[in-house]
Amino acid sequence: MYFDSFAEFLAMGRHAPYVWSAYGLTFAIVLWNVLQPWRRRRTLLQEQAALLRREQRATSPEAAASSSTDGNDSLR
Repeated sequence: MYFDSFAEFLAMGRHAPYVWSAYGLTFAIVLWNVLQPWRRRRTLLQEQAALLRREQRATSPEAAASSSTDGNDSLR
């Protein structure tokens, strides 16, 4: 399709609202499909790192020593 000016190109032969909204929606969907997995991966890695830190604290020697001397000897 040939346009005489940039303004005619932007007007798209009076179909501009449809054409530019289609381009905008397509761009938004492609951007979402790129960013969402990246954000989810980052969140998942942060959650796994926090879980690993909790597990390491729970199995550390200090945690084992404090659990054996927590004052609940009367329950045994």
